[in-house]
Amino acid sequence: MLLYNSAVSGNCYKVRLLLAQLGLSYETVDVSVVDRSGREELLGELNPGLRVPTLVLDDGRPLGESNAILWYLGDGTSYVPEDAYERAQTLQWMFFEQYSHEPYIAVARFWIAYSESPEEFVGGRRERALKGGYAALDAMEGHLAERTFLVGETYTVADISLYAYTHVAHEGEFDLAPYPAIRVWLERVASQPGHVAIDA
Repeated sequence: MLLYNSAVSGNCYKVRLLLAQLGLSYETVDVSVVDRSGREELLGELNPGLRVPTLVLDDGRPLGESNAILWYLGDGTSYVPEDAYERAQTLQWMFFEQYSHEPYIAVARFWIAYSESPEEFVGGRRERALKGGYAALDAMEGHLAERTFLVGETYTVADISLYAYTHVAHEGEFDLAPYPAIRVWLERVASQPGHVAIDA
């Protein structure tokens, strides 16, 4: 398999983490998340969104969108539940990650830690990101307060999906100190067999 990848992207890290935990081998092509020139030539025939991660399977079929890739790789393994309701719950949290979490926490992290113009991330833009990010963290904290993992007390692709940007939320100036359940959950995820760090 071939992964079009960015080393700093949490979305790409999700895929690398699951590939590592499944023990699957793959090659990477590094793509900048700052300089988007050349994306059409590089990814135009593989991913209509021109985004990373994009995974090319051994048979040549391409697949984009990090959570879709997680679902494809995890389906049929312990990382995706067999029960229909738990599968739907897993998707619920993965949709939550993309609509209520990533647009705020990942965006703040990008602007502050990785963009070439962090000074532009001020005023209303910063306030909206912090408000949205903390709302997402509040929702996770309440859910995890009496649970081991996000779905069915079992480590799933939902945990991988939300772990990716939550564990580096401090890079976007989010304070996790008021979130004890999240912090314990982060440790629990990091202790799973085959875990690799985002900078591995």
